Amino acid sequence: MALTLVLAALIASTAPVARSRPTSAVAGSAPAVSLKVMTFNIEYGGQVIDFDKVVEAVVKADADVVGLNEAYSRAKLVAAQAGYPYISARLDLISKYPILDPPGANGRYQFVQVSPGQVIAITNVHLPSEPYGPRRVMDGWSRRRVLRNERQTRLPEIKPLVQALEPVAAAGIPSFIIGDFNAPTHYDWTPRMVGQRPQIRYAVRWPVSVYLAEHGFADTFHEAHPNVRATPGLTWPSGRPRSDTSWNPPPDAPQDRIDQIWVAGPAATTDSEVVGERGGPGVTIDVNPWGSDHRAVVSTVEAVLGMPPIMVSPDPLLVEQGQDLTVTYHAPGNAGEKVVIVPMGGDAATDGIDQAGTPAADDVDGNVVFDTATWTAGGYDAVLVDASDTELSRNLFWLRLPGERPVLNSASWSYDVGEPIRISWEGAPAHRFDWIGIYARDADPQAASYKDYLYTRGTLVGTATFRGRTVKHWPLRPGRYTAYLLVSDIYLDVAGVDFVIKR
Repeated sequence: MALTLVLAALIASTAPVARSRPTSAVAGSAPAVSLKVMTFNIEYGGQVIDFDKVVEAVVKADADVVGLNEAYSRAKLVAAQAGYPYISARLDLISKYPILDPPGANGRYQFVQVSPGQVIAITNVHLPSEPYGPRRVMDGWSRRRVLRNERQTRLPEIKPLVQALEPVAAAGIPSFIIGDFNAPTHYDWTPRMVGQRPQIRYAVRWPVSVYLAEHGFADTFHEAHPNVRATPGLTWPSGRPRSDTSWNPPPDAPQDRIDQIWVAGPAATTDSEVVGERGGPGVTIDVNPWGSDHRAVVSTVEAVLGMPPIMVSPDPLLVEQGQDLTVTYHAPGNAGEKVVIVPMGGDAATDGIDQAGTPAADDVDGNVVFDTATWTAGGYDAVLVDASDTELSRNLFWLRLPGERPVLNSASWSYDVGEPIRISWEGAPAHRFDWIGIYARDADPQAASYKDYLYTRGTLVGTATFRGRTVKHWPLRPGRYTAYLLVSDIYLDVAGVDFVIKR
């Protein structure tokens, strides 16, 4: 189906687009803008080969927004050294433009504010790596078994993100899903491609890419390079130097295009490039030596930017007492509108501890800054209200004392064997890969093995219920245990709580 005539006219002078897709709610005759989006798995925080080369790759690609994977709390350092002023620890995004947390998104996606009142939406994924489908094909798995594995591992992870962003794209906001998908696309494993690479022994309609395409998302690299034989865009494994101190991809690792950029809404691809080692297959932006086992991808799109909903977005989400809190808003622009700070769940009309009015009656987009020096620790909502104190939008943030750690609680001090274990947290760092790990009592997470784990999914406040879905040795045996809150997919614990399993 063709793009709307408006968008087609706007991008007529750009490079040809091989495949188009439906869009909706294009903002009248709003001009299209060119945006570059990059996805880059930097491998173990970029420290395996040369961190400076990871930074160099980001600089040379010169994308407007970069999604990092395996950042391991080093996204801020990448941003600082590459010259990116904005960072989202929540989704490991770095950007030339402000990054906002929309109310209700709950860390599933964020807005990038290209200009006041004009945004794109974006999420950054790192889908489960095992069992890896192309390897299982090489191992002799049947197509039915491979597809069942994909539907059980990666498809459940992508569905909530697609379902969250689909209405955003339908409302006229260009919406991106980028990252390390750990799966090829169905565009690359067609009957014509069988035998072109050792692992492609039969055609596969990879469920994640099929699901994305069926829900209006377009594969930007494939749009720019529809001839898969001529330009396969292979991203893993790269040809980085071999490491003597870290894991290395095996020599027979099946090469595939698993790092991808998908877009829905009023946007069309004009170019997509592979960033990697000098002389690497399909690499057009090179760095020597290359610093990761993944090559990166950077895609250029022409997009008609969308208007955000009425909203407030506090920054940072986890603020330290005495640190300024900036609340960005998109408001109706009527007289008397203001941002009110209330305890979590409080009423803006009666429970406000601080407030700031929008600067002018017609001020639709802007921000207000609050001094938090006298506020007490805990959860708060920033609430946008009109002149009659009617709530228009609210969004959660957390205030902690200097040096204070998050709080972890167990629903019970003791559990029966096989009973679900409920662990809750407050004031978590809100990184997408923060996780709760259950260990033997007082074990060192950096040395011991976890018994079970669940991700917090980027929430400041929440609860996880352990039922043994992630491990085979359930139920836990009688004994003493500690649940730890660990950050950013690494083994650094920032809070803990003890419990026992009764005999």
